[in-house]
Amino acid sequence: MARGNNVLAFLRLLPLLVVTLAQLGLPSESYAQEPSDASVSAGRRLYHQKADCQACHGWSGDGVKMDSQSPDGANLRTSQLTREQLILVIKCGLPGRDMPAFDRLSYTDDRCLGRTRSDLQRMGLELPDPAATLQNREVERLVDFLLTKVVRQGEMTQAKCIDFWGEEVDICNSLP
Repeated sequence: MARGNNVLAFLRLLPLLVVTLAQLGLPSESYAQEPSDASVSAGRRLYHQKADCQACHGWSGDGVKMDSQSPDGANLRTSQLTREQLILVIKCGLPGRDMPAFDRLSYTDDRCLGRTRSDLQRMGLELPDPAATLQNREVERLVDFLLTKVVRQGEMTQAKCIDFWGEEVDICNSLP
């Protein structure tokens, strides 16, 4: 019976331990498992289709946009953002900087940067509408794709292009 009480005591303390570790600033992504091929593939589809990230960030995430009327997006291939930072930016956008918020509830309360839509208006910050809103699991898959194939991956080469698309496509032939 004492062993059972110890397990219950540990389970009660587990949330406190998790919060304490988070407060110590230990990087949570070092404990994350590698994303599955299916998750990366789903993230690629979200990047190119539903979220239409390529309109501003380019098909390969290098900031060479696909649509001349879209705002200039950051070069994600040279980004140093962590998983948590990418999730925050995708969900909450960057008010005043042309990056839309893909969380449909962003700025309806203070979940994003401690601000609401009225706070943004009062500060004179605009937030463009996204191509579509994304569910939490879609944001996770998009970030799986970005961290696996785009972020910190350097300049696109023919070999990286084939890996990026999962097959040889015409656009890869023009790369070194």
